Amino acid sequence: MNVLIIGNGGREHALAWKLAQSPRVERVFVAPGNAGTAAEAENVDIGMEDFPRLVKFAKENRAALTVVGPEAPLCAGLADAFQAEGLRVFGPTRSAAQLEGSKVFCKNLLRNADVPTADYRVFRDAESADRYINDRYSLPDEDVPVVVKADGLAAGKGAIVCRRRKEALEAIDRIARQRAFGDAGNQLVIEERLDGHEASVLAITDGRTILTLSPAQDHKAAHDGDKGPNTGGMGAYSPTPLLDDAQIRWVEEHVLVPTVHAMKRARIPFRGVLYAGLMMTSQGLKVLEYNVRFGDPECQPILMRLKTDLADVLEATVDGRLDEIAALEWDPRPAVCVVMASEGYPGPYEKGKPIRGLDDAARLPDVKVFHAGTALSGGQAVTSGGRVLGVTALGNSIPAAKLQAYKAVKCIRWEGAWCRKDISDKALEYGRRA
Repeated sequence: MNVLIIGNGGREHALAWKLAQSPRVERVFVAPGNAGTAAEAENVDIGMEDFPRLVKFAKENRAALTVVGPEAPLCAGLADAFQAEGLRVFGPTRSAAQLEGSKVFCKNLLRNADVPTADYRVFRDAESADRYINDRYSLPDEDVPVVVKADGLAAGKGAIVCRRRKEALEAIDRIARQRAFGDAGNQLVIEERLDGHEASVLAITDGRTILTLSPAQDHKAAHDGDKGPNTGGMGAYSPTPLLDDAQIRWVEEHVLVPTVHAMKRARIPFRGVLYAGLMMTSQGLKVLEYNVRFGDPECQPILMRLKTDLADVLEATVDGRLDEIAALEWDPRPAVCVVMASEGYPGPYEKGKPIRGLDDAARLPDVKVFHAGTALSGGQAVTSGGRVLGVTALGNSIPAAKLQAYKAVKCIRWEGAWCRKDISDKALEYGRRA
C-alpha cells in the first residue's frame, strides 16, 4: 500500500523511516517533508494547511493510509477533511484534538474524569488574571508557585513557569496583552506549579483498546541542567527508569483509560496517539498536559526501539480493531536522541546554513540521524528551522547509547550548531535513587 505522511519535522522523518520498513508499504509520500525524508521517501510540495490539495493528492496516488504528524493540522481539522472524503487517516478529529489544542478543554476534561492534575483557574482577560495573582500573593518576595498557560497552541512555548509575583504578572501581560502567541492567548489557565520529575507516556488508541508505548523523557529547557527558556524539546531517551512496570499500569488505569472513556462519553471518541505529559510529585503522579500526536523528539528514540510493524498498528487503529494487534515488540536496548539546533534558538535564528558530516555520522553503527529543520539547496542539506537534527542512537545501556549519539553529533557541523550535552543524564540519577 501507499502511505502519505503530513509534516516536515523530525517526527515525520522517523515515521517515514519506520513505515518504509514495512513489507506491506510500497511507497511513502511526505508532505511537505525535509531533506531527510527526501532521501528515504518521496517529498510532496504541498503545505500542511492546504487541505483540498492534500486530499486530492491522497486520492490520486491511492494512499491507503494518511498519517498526520503535527498538532496544528489536527487541531485545524485535517483528519475530518480526509474522513469526509472516505479516506483512511491516522489522527484524532478536530473535536478530539482539543485535548492539546485547548488547555481549558483539557483541564476541564481531566477534572471531570477524576484524573490527577494540578489545581487551576481559567481567565478570559488579563485584568481578572492580574487580580487573582495580586489578591492571592500579596508579598513581593513571596514564592508564587504557578504556571501561566496560553489556552491554544503555542509551539510548546505557551507555558510559563513562575516563581515570583512579578514573573506571573509579566507572563499574563505577555500572553494576554502583548499577544505573544496570538489567538492562543484568548484565554489563560493559571495552575499550581508542580515540582518533581517529568516523564512521557504515549499510547495508541482506537477509542476502545489502548496500546501503551515504552515510556520516554523529554528535555524541554534549552540548556544543560534544565536551564534557560523552554523549547520544543532538546532531546529525549527511552525507556526511562523513572517509571517501572507497576507505575505504567497505574498510568493506564488512572490516566489513560479514564481519559479515553471520558472522551467517549462526551461523544468525542479519540483515535490516534494519546500522549500524557506526567510529573512525578511528592503526592504521586499528575498529568501536566496531553498531546494528541507522537512527541518530537520522543518519537525518534521510541521508533528506533519498536520492532513491531508500525503500519499494522496504525491501520488497526484507523479500522477500530486494535484489539487484534499482539503485544508490541521492543528492542531491549535503550535509545537516546540529541537535538542539534540553530544558533539563537528558541529565539530568532538564521536559515540556509550548509550541513556537513551527515554521511560520516550515518556510518556509525546503531545511529540514525533524523532531519527536522532541514531543506535541500542545490542538492545540499541546509538548515531551515530552529531544531535541525535529532541524532539518535541505540546502546546496551543508556550511557552507551548517549556516548554513541554524541559521537555522531561530533561528526556533524554547520555554522552556529549547538546542542545540550546532558541528554539522558537524568536516568543515572534515577538509577542511583532507586
